[in-house]
Amino acid sequence: MASQYDKLFLDWEATTHEQAEILDKIFSNHGFDRTAHVLDCACGIGTQAIGIASLGYEVTGTDISDRELEEAGKRAEENGVQIRFGHADFRALEDSLEEQFDIVIAMDNALPHMLTREDLNAAVSSITGMIRDGGIFVASIRDYDSLLKDKPPYSPPYIHKRANGQRVSFQTWTWNNDIYHLVQYIIDDDETLQISKFECDYRATLREELTALLKSNGCSEVEWLFPETTGFYQPIVAARKK
Repeated sequence: MASQYDKLFLDWEATTHEQAEILDKIFSNHGFDRTAHVLDCACGIGTQAIGIASLGYEVTGTDISDRELEEAGKRAEENGVQIRFGHADFRALEDSLEEQFDIVIAMDNALPHMLTREDLNAAVSSITGMIRDGGIFVASIRDYDSLLKDKPPYSPPYIHKRANGQRVSFQTWTWNNDIYHLVQYIIDDDETLQISKFECDYRATLREELTALLKSNGCSEVEWLFPETTGFYQPIVAARKK
């Protein structure tokens, strides 16, 4: 999906800056300025990494997808920012990185790609191991505390007007207990009709579970921040390493 991920946004470039301002405020509220060294351990095509690098932060971006890293590198160059990118599985970051960071982020529902509690614990353990004492971890996940009550079969569509038509993107969700199979559709109805389809699985991760794992892996002051206060579209957790 690397070549089409930006289609999920009305204006991807604007989104990178909007989300960077949200993260910058969270970092500042936790005592960090723009001299902080940030690791985006699920950087994808660079949606957050590029935005915060444009604010002056020193940013390292890692991901398990080489195609996304290639796309992120191109976009960083186009946006005139310097980011060190590298391949890494966030369940074993220590295999790819030697230093620790002031801030580690994993945005856009990255952690629920872990389909078992064991994998999620491995990810949290690895991520917290990359944080300096006193540093913070910031991540966003879907509001599964609400979604698991009804287990909806789809997400509301995003409809973006285009010059000669519109782009519609939506997801269908097939549930099996707390695991759901997601199918992402992107329909471009511009000059010609184009339909793209992508599939993956997620595990609906409750905030209580993630909070407990963070605390058991050396974090304190675990705080959940919600869209009505942050302006971000998903709940965000911010946890400080002791």
